[in-house]
Order: sequence, then C-alpha cells, then structure tokens
Amino acid sequence: MTEAASRQPGDVLIVTGMSGAGRSTAANALEDLDWYVVDNLPPQMLKPLLELTELAGGALPKVAVVVDVRGRDLFSELPEITRSLRDARQLRVMFLDASDAVLVRRFEAVRRPHPLQGDGTILDGIRRERIRLATVRESADVIIDTSDYNIHQLSTKVVDLFSDEGAARHTVTVLSFGFKYGLPTDADMVADMRFLPNPFWNEELRHLTGEDPAVREFVLAQAGAEEFVDAYAAALAPVLEGYQRENKRHSVLAVGCTGGKHRSVVTARELAARLSHLPGVAVRVTHRDLGRE
Repeated sequence: MTEAASRQPGDVLIVTGMSGAGRSTAANALEDLDWYVVDNLPPQMLKPLLELTELAGGALPKVAVVVDVRGRDLFSELPEITRSLRDARQLRVMFLDASDAVLVRRFEAVRRPHPLQGDGTILDGIRRERIRLATVRESADVIIDTSDYNIHQLSTKVVDLFSDEGAARHTVTVLSFGFKYGLPTDADMVADMRFLPNPFWNEELRHLTGEDPAVREFVLAQAGAEEFVDAYAAALAPVLEGYQRENKRHSVLAVGCTGGKHRSVVTARELAARLSHLPGVAVRVTHRDLGRE
C-alpha cells in the first residue's frame, strides 16, 4: 500500500441533537462498533481532529464526534464548519431529537437542569436549544426521533444504521473448563458434560486432550452426545438472537467437565462450529483449564 493510499480519510460522523435525546447512548453504541468517539468537542476543533485522523491512516478508520450546546457560544459555528468540511471529505451528521414532553420527563428523571435553562424552567431551556439547533437539524443526514425509544432500542437503531454490512452484532465466547477448578465467574450460560463417559478412564485416551481426533471420536460416539450438541445449539439460536435485539454485545457460554481436558473441549468445539453459522454472531473458543493438570 502506498503512503497516499494509507492516508485516505475514513468515515466521519458528527453526533448532535437535543440534550436528553440520547447522544451518549448513541455514542456508546458507535464505540461498541469500533468507532473512535470524541465527546463534547468544540466545532472549531473538528478540522484539526480530522487532519490527525488522516495522518493516522488506517489506525482511525471511523471517527464519531459528539458536538452539542455544551460548547456554548462555540457551538454556533457548527453549521458553517460542517459545510466547509463536507467540501473536503465524506462527512455525515446524525441529529437526535425527541418531543418536548419526553425531554422534560427525562430531565426530571435524572434531576439535572437543562444546559440552557438558566433561571427558567426545563422547557425554557428546551425551546432555546431548538432555536439554536434549527439550522443543524435541517442539514442533518440522519434524524432519529427517540421519543418512543428506550436506551436498548436506540442502541439497536444506531447499530442497524452504522454497523458494517455483515459485521457481527454479538460475540459469544465458548469456554471449556473443569468443574474441579471452579465455575467461570463471567459465564452467562453453563453446560455440564459430565453425563458422558469420561475418556480419562480409557488408558489410550487419558494422556490426550479434546483437541485430538481420537478423543473427539470417542466423545461424540457416546449415547446422547451429538443429540445434546444439536439440541443445545438450536436452543441457543433464539437466545443469541434476543441478545442482539437487546443490544447485548458479548456473552460467555461455559462448557464444563471434570477436569476441562476431554469432554468439555470437544463439546466447546462442536457448539462453536454450529453457532458460527448464526446470522450476526461471531464465535471464539477458548480452553480455560486445558494443560492445567
């Protein structure tokens, strides 16, 4: 790759909108999608930041910048600065909005004043902000009305809009372990494979692990082994789909046997192979206790 190619500008998204409409939630969702997120940046700092991202090349391919009225008088220059930056590179503006009544309820729920409220009411601050944001809203590329969204629904909306095509929306770690060493503390789900005969008692297999073909064949040949893997993978499909709807980005599926050497290792591999075909799911396998004995 040439130096010029390595410095091609990446995606830039300005996140703005009404206070209380969900800017922080949207920013967190973008960060989970591996965007580099900068919060509460004065508009005048946009150009230097974008110049830095170009120098960084592929290190910062996607940059999201939260710009809002917390910048006070500096915020008024955002429309002009945005127009000038659009002439030089690909740039989008996402505007988050909500009804006045919803915004009032949200501020009352967190017991914080509106940043433009001053000596007036929350509604006074909202009305002032709408006037200041009118031009920005008109030129926005994406407008999301969050009045009827909870934080999970808004996060899902942002993921739908800005995740790469085909990118995983949920990562599941399939973790084999040995019960004699204790349950994994971060497990979301646990499968117990001790209902299968233990290869440890087979002299030819004792010194091997679940990574060896002979152990895999032995474990999967046992009554109920493949039936369990198929049924459990099928049962997990709606769970992982639900995690995506609820914007749960990561989960740990722990698969245990006595020592974490044979049955759990084989089963973890088999489950991972089946789960990897589910839409929106990325799967990684790790063996916590393999080699520990």
